[in-house]
Amino acid sequence: MDNKLIKNTDYNRLISEIGDLLNVGRRQMASAVNTTMVQTYWNIGKYIVEYEQKGNERAEYGSDLINRLSRDLTEQYGKGFGKSNLLYIRKFYLAFPKGGTVSHFLTWSHYYEILKKDDPLEINFYVKQCEIEGWSVRELKRQMQSMLFHRLAMSKDKEQVLKLSQEGQQVQKPEDILRDPYVFDFVGLPEKYNYTEKDLEDGLLQQFEMFLLELGKGFAFIGRQQRISLAGRHYYVDLVFYHRILKCFVLIDLKRGTIQHEDIGQMNLYINYYKSEMNVEGDNPPIGIVLGADADKLTMQYAMEGISNQLFAAKYQLYLPSREELQNQLDRIIRRQENDDNDN
Repeated sequence: MDNKLIKNTDYNRLISEIGDLLNVGRRQMASAVNTTMVQTYWNIGKYIVEYEQKGNERAEYGSDLINRLSRDLTEQYGKGFGKSNLLYIRKFYLAFPKGGTVSHFLTWSHYYEILKKDDPLEINFYVKQCEIEGWSVRELKRQMQSMLFHRLAMSKDKEQVLKLSQEGQQVQKPEDILRDPYVFDFVGLPEKYNYTEKDLEDGLLQQFEMFLLELGKGFAFIGRQQRISLAGRHYYVDLVFYHRILKCFVLIDLKRGTIQHEDIGQMNLYINYYKSEMNVEGDNPPIGIVLGADADKLTMQYAMEGISNQLFAAKYQLYLPSREELQNQLDRIIRRQENDDNDN
């Protein structure tokens, strides 16, 4: 072999190895800088709160402490000490008074967004979920805007809501991947527009990153309009995924209007086919989800009675849910549980 070629190969390998080291080093440096910033802001918040608790705020500056701190710190140390940031730094310490509970997987930008919430349950949930799913700040904003915590909490009792806040959404069984309602506002279809199921499917796949974010962790896309041929007839599953955590196929059928009982029967057929014909060794039984704009609970109850497969009906909506409505529902769940506990 040409010596020059050998030297070039060795040199290229050297460049590649140095590049790998630099990339690792830069990531570690960024992580170290972030950890230091988060810890520093927590300590600043602690100093502010301790100063206030000693009565110094009332004695010396009254309610003008944050304003004065903002002016003086900015003058001496530059940017980063605006009034808004200082208020959130103070709130940061109050929300996490034990330094050991602060997650260094999150940046200050993550905390800044999360601390816009006031409910401790909600704050803890989004911190934990960021750790589990590795959300960017943009993804975090989307999930907070879509009221993910409230939507997941709707199907739980008080004890489960507390667990959700402390541990995040743990995917251990088929029910854990469900969200009701699913929010597809990113598709851009007006709620009253006479769209077709294909329009909805196209919109979801055109905004695929947002669609996967809405579905949650673990979904790997297999394909759309997957054909099933039986007795000379062809059927098509709208969307097929494989769930990496649950180790099973997830079949999704989209319905523009209200879910009907025959939609349940059709999905049951799809599940049975995939269980018999598509599953391989190590796969768990498939999950089927029929998504519609509406679903009558009683009809769904009768339609699914006797079905042993993992089959679910859930609603979707093309607009962001009302925070007031979801908060009221969550409050009712917690109050009802507290009343039951008192009666016992």
